[in-house]
Formats: sequence, structure tokens, C-alpha cells
Amino acid sequence: MVPIIGSLVSFVVAALIGGLAIYLAARIVVDVNDYTRAIFTAVLGGIAWALTAWIPLIGPLVALVAWVAVIKWRYPGGWRVAIGIGILAWLSALVILLVLHILTPLRIGAFGVPGV
Repeated sequence: MVPIIGSLVSFVVAALIGGLAIYLAARIVVDVNDYTRAIFTAVLGGIAWALTAWIPLIGPLVALVAWVAVIKWRYPGGWRVAIGIGILAWLSALVILLVLHILTPLRIGAFGVPGV
């Protein structure tokens, strides 16, 4: 039972970090101030990534497009805006995780933000 609880806590913390990265990016790019929306976007983006990344040869590209499509669906603006939010969310997640890794012994990722 304890490993399940640990996994659940890790998932929640990673989703909150991924949500924070998307929140910061969306706040800057489209001035949307909604952390709950960002958390759900991170979870949906993570699911979209997981459902498509396994495709042979083109999986990572399809997964990236699916992740950006989730951002496009959840926030105002077109593909360029969604790509901008995605790039800024990725950079934000890197900075957040770097700070966390420097200040704490936690080694956790950012669920819903690919590659971090």
C-alpha cells in the first residue's frame, strides 16, 4: 500500500509542477490567470503524450503535436500561441525543476510538460 501512496504523491506533485509551468507560460502569453486550468491542461497533455508517443518512427513528433493541440484547445489563440505557451512552459519547467533540485533532495519531473 505504501508504494501506491508514494506513487500517487509523486504524480500529484509532478502534475502541480507541470501545471505551474503551463500556468506561468499562459499567464505571460495570453494573460490567463487560472492555475486549475493549467493543472488540468498538464494532465490532459500528459495523457495525450502517453497515448501517442509509442507510435513507431513518428511517435515523438505525433506526441508533441498532440500536446500542443491540447494547449491550443484549452487556451485562446491559434497554433502559434499554443506553440509559444508550450515553449515557455518547457523552459519554465526546467527552471522550476532546477531550483527544486538545488534546494531539496527531491528528484521529480513535471508531468504534462514533455522532456522534463
